Amino acid sequence: MLDDSNWPHHPFITITGRFLFTLIFFISGITHFTDIEGYAALMPDGTPWKTFWVLTSGAVELAGATMILLNRSPRLGAWLLILFLVPVTLVVHGVAAVAAETEVMQAIQTSFFLKGVTMTGAALLISQLGAGHPVPGSMAK
Repeated sequence: MLDDSNWPHHPFITITGRFLFTLIFFISGITHFTDIEGYAALMPDGTPWKTFWVLTSGAVELAGATMILLNRSPRLGAWLLILFLVPVTLVVHGVAAVAAETEVMQAIQTSFFLKGVTMTGAALLISQLGAGHPVPGSMAK
């Protein structure tokens, strides 16, 4: 078995990885507040309190992404993103992929579904391993 405990880890790589992983959550989290109606329209019919869920999910995304990016309680941040990703992946993209009326929309929603599954996997890894090196100059441990 390969022992990577002595493998060199470069701070720039881990910081860049955190930035790239969290970028989508920052963009999506912000647009949850700037396009409430658009996000509410993505939810299945009959979903109660759509505005509440849009705003709450946006706040959860932003909080989780910030915690991971700044390496401040990144494991908790990862669990927040998992809390966001699982229902959105299943309820929004999973349902939309099954209910899509065209092959193109089915392919798009299937792609979004698989992206959500993949990002959940990455968040699960962060929840167990942490997020690597701290941001230079931060107080993260």
